[in-house]
Amino acid sequence: MAAIGGALATATVRGASAQGAGWKPDRPLRVIVTFPPGGVMDISGRLGADLLGRALGQTVVVENRAGAGGNVGTLAALNADADGYTVLLGSMAILGVNPVLYPRGGVDAAKDFVPLGTIGEVANILSVLPGKVKATNLKDFIAEAKQRPMMYGSVGNGSSSHLAAATFLKMAGVEATHVPYRGSAPLVAAMLSGEIDFGFDTTATSTPHIRSGAFRALAASTTRRASALPEVPTFAEAGLPGYDVGLWTGFFVRRSTPAPVVAALRQAMARGRTPEFEERLKAAFVDPLVVPEADLVRWTDESASRWQAVSRELGLQAD
Repeated sequence: MAAIGGALATATVRGASAQGAGWKPDRPLRVIVTFPPGGVMDISGRLGADLLGRALGQTVVVENRAGAGGNVGTLAALNADADGYTVLLGSMAILGVNPVLYPRGGVDAAKDFVPLGTIGEVANILSVLPGKVKATNLKDFIAEAKQRPMMYGSVGNGSSSHLAAATFLKMAGVEATHVPYRGSAPLVAAMLSGEIDFGFDTTATSTPHIRSGAFRALAASTTRRASALPEVPTFAEAGLPGYDVGLWTGFFVRRSTPAPVVAALRQAMARGRTPEFEERLKAAFVDPLVVPEADLVRWTDESASRWQAVSRELGLQAD
């Protein structure tokens, strides 16, 4: 998903609705993160929580509620009071993939929540094992993959890395055997041991192995180059125009939350987008992503619709 420049954050602050100026939280808020502690998505949520807390002058507590691809935490947020004190860390996967993977999960985040603001975007990197793959660029890799059987890994069925890989294979006209692993650590181990030929994983995990030369990076899944790996071209730059599978994150509240509360929270998020915050995101392998308030609902709705359609077309299934 194409990012909108950080300079627009100031415009967002100026344009934030004054309707929310009368609402101020009088007790701590909680942010529900639907991922385990320590990963890049958890870090994104914690940085966003810190931003929100500073802007509101109130404590914001992070609560990790992982499970069922994020549906456990999403359902917990849906069952909370619609008063603005419970915020959900949403993502492209939560809104665009989970309704397809878990049709009976009892939640459709795109319909049940409204956005407060985007936080950042994470790229998945297509990396190959130099000892198993000769290609040094995407064009040659596609040709090589069409000539012999290959196996690739992701961090799990229905994950952003799986979606990035499946989209690539479809657009490139390549067939390869998918091996889903339960997280980045076993995926990296499989790559290093030569168990698979290539894999997709986020910059947070891929960068050290690419820097050491253990992996060879061929392309980044976002429409702009990842700041952690500026030398790695995007898929579009490498010869696959139209490819865009950026994993974005943002904050959401229940759709029935009063409008003045939503406006105040949006204003606080926009107010907290300082240069220091942007640098903290980059240090955590998250590239800043700012969508102006006027475009926010349309942007997130379009992203959800797009990825639900892609997930159905690719036939993604949960474990």
